[in-house]
Amino acid sequence: MPKVTVYNMAGASVGEIELSESIFGIEPNEYAVHEVVKNFLANQRQGTQSTLTRTEVRGGGRKPWRQKGTGHARQGSIRAPQWYHGGIALGPKPRDYRYDLNKKVKRLALKSALSSKVLENNLVVVDNIVVEEFKTKTVAAMLNALNVEGKALIVAAEKNEKLIKSASNIPGVKTALTNTINVYDLVNAGKVVVAKDAIAKIEEVYA
Repeated sequence: MPKVTVYNMAGASVGEIELSESIFGIEPNEYAVHEVVKNFLANQRQGTQSTLTRTEVRGGGRKPWRQKGTGHARQGSIRAPQWYHGGIALGPKPRDYRYDLNKKVKRLALKSALSSKVLENNLVVVDNIVVEEFKTKTVAAMLNALNVEGKALIVAAEKNEKLIKSASNIPGVKTALTNTINVYDLVNAGKVVVAKDAIAKIEEVYA
């Protein structure tokens, strides 16, 4: 079973914790991770882009010149796609980009992402994350003490508005609960800071 050091908010080591082999110690499946990240990004798309076809562009109701005898190529409308200010022939229209993935693939991808963080020593376990007031300085000090720089994901066991609001002011830092973590955020984060009680919940839910 993989073991990681447990730190306090001051960055001092306070022990070790054994992680579940079936969640934090599997061989990462890159294909599953790629599929789930691609699915997540597709599901975020609004799909509201729209272009005008030749029937929707204003004007062009009259034939610009007679069919024969002018020396020009025959034309039926000045709003045909080849004309300047003409309609778009095969442009995008509003559509839904959402699609579903198999639950087993999603679960495998999540376990793979968590296992990758452990293998890369990018999973930091904190014994107890306590934020008693709305202060970004508290969360920033904790991250500095833990040598966490750049993009980071803080995972808590229970919702804490003070932690969420305080961390939201730090560029590149996101927060999540054990039931809201997703593969994209895990992959996108340089380091994942997890509360010790959140580890227990993750193992309980995804075992």
